[in-house]
Formats: sequence, C-alpha cells, structure tokens
Amino acid sequence: MSKPVSINRSQPFDPEKFLGEGWKIAEQDERSLALDEIDLTKIQFETCLKPNESRITGEEKLKRLKKDGHIRLDAKIFQTLWENQHLIPEKWKEKINNNICFIFFDGTVLQGPGGDRNVLFLYWHDGGWHWDYSWLERAWHIDDPSAVLASI
Repeated sequence: MSKPVSINRSQPFDPEKFLGEGWKIAEQDERSLALDEIDLTKIQFETCLKPNESRITGEEKLKRLKKDGHIRLDAKIFQTLWENQHLIPEKWKEKINNNICFIFFDGTVLQGPGGDRNVLFLYWHDGGWHWDYSWLERAWHIDDPSAVLASI
C-alpha cells in the first residue's frame, strides 16, 4: 500500500502564476478542493466514451464526469504531482493503443485570456514528464482520460 500524498491547500493554485497573465479559474470540483491528501492507487482513469464512440468534446466529457458523480481531481493536485514527479506512478507512463496517454485534471476548469475553457494535463514522453492544457471544445479520445476518484 502506498503512502498518501499530501496536498498543501494553504496556497491555492494560481493560474496567472503558473500559466501567465489573463488566466483564471472558471470552475472547480469542491469535493476535490476538500482533499488535503490523496492515495494515488485510488485514482481511476475515465474517458466517458460510450461503446459506440471514438471521441467526444471535452465539454461533453466534463458533463458526463459530473453526471456520474466522479470527484474530478483539481489543478492543485496536478501541480503537486508536477512539482514532485517522483510520486507519479510508473503505470501512468503506459501508452494506450500505442499512443501517449494524456492524463487530465478536470477538477479545475481554467479560462484563458481569450475566454476559452481549458484543463491541465500531464503526459510521459521522451523519458520525461510534461504538462500542457487543452481546450474543452476539441475532440477527446480513449488516450485522453481524466484522473478521478469514485464519489465518496
């Protein structure tokens, strides 16, 4: 059994400091914000794809995650893992259908300077961890899972 990872909530995630001027938080999963530690072995990857679907928009995926009651992990959990990459489970490096797995943290929806809605993600590529953000209006596939916990 792995040791839970502490999430320092004394300093909230600051989108302008992390991404740049004009970024702000549009919405957050309050249940995720209440977590001050997390057991990484309990994190599930959820695509929300139905059997006949190969892709959906990020907004549709977000809607389905909310409807299913998943606790969507937030940007502070993302930041904690980014700043402590040694904590990220080896399993997260695995490819899906020979494609890089992009792990999304939909518990914080960010609004970019132009008004578009985005979420942060981590991915393993060329021997290292990387991060980026993605527009919720684009198409999301099986290799774009969200990091979630089952509802408590």
